[in-house]
Amino acid sequence: MNSSIDSAKVLYNVVGTDEAYTPDYGVEPILEYVESAAKKILKSEKRKLVIWCPFDKEESEFVIQISKLKNVRVIYSHLDTGEDFFTFEPKEKWDAIVSNPPFNNKRLFFERALSFNKPFALIMTNAWLNDRYSKQVFIDADRQMQLLMFDKRMKFTNPDGRPNDKITFSSSYYCCDFLPKDLILKELKT
Repeated sequence: MNSSIDSAKVLYNVVGTDEAYTPDYGVEPILEYVESAAKKILKSEKRKLVIWCPFDKEESEFVIQISKLKNVRVIYSHLDTGEDFFTFEPKEKWDAIVSNPPFNNKRLFFERALSFNKPFALIMTNAWLNDRYSKQVFIDADRQMQLLMFDKRMKFTNPDGRPNDKITFSSSYYCCDFLPKDLILKELKT
C-alpha cells in the first residue's frame, strides 16, 4: 500500500458516515467462540488471550462484552484517536481481532486483517458474498473463510444513538481460524 496516501480520506466514507455501532445482541453470538478460540490459541500458555478491537472505543459493545470474559483481555483502537487500522498495530502482543469494520472498501480491511496471519472475526454485510473479492482475498492469503451467519438482520446503531431501522442487508461474522467449523448458523436473539 502506498504510504503517501491518507487512508482516512480514501477508505473511510466522508459523505455521511460509515460509522455504525454493533448492538449488544450482535456481539453476544461471537462470545462463546472467543472463549473457545482462547483455549485453541493459548493451548497450554498461562496467560490471558488478548483480543484487539481495531474499530472500537471504550464504550463499544465489543470492548464491554469481551472484557467480561474470563481469561480474555481487550485492547482497542479507533481512527478518531489517530489509530488507523492500515498503519497502526498495538505495541502490545495481541492474539486475535474481533470487531465491526467500515463496510466501504471491505476488501482492503480484510486484506489487512489477513496480513497479520492471526485469527479474526469481523462483521460484514452478506451482500459481500456476491463480490468475487470476498473469496479471492482468502484464496490469495491461502486461508479458509469461516462464516457465523444469522436468521435475521442486525440493526446497527447510528452515531447519535438511534437504531438504524433502514437496514436493507443481513450481516455475518466473516472469520479466519476462529470458529470450530467453517459455517455456523445461529438464531440472532434481538
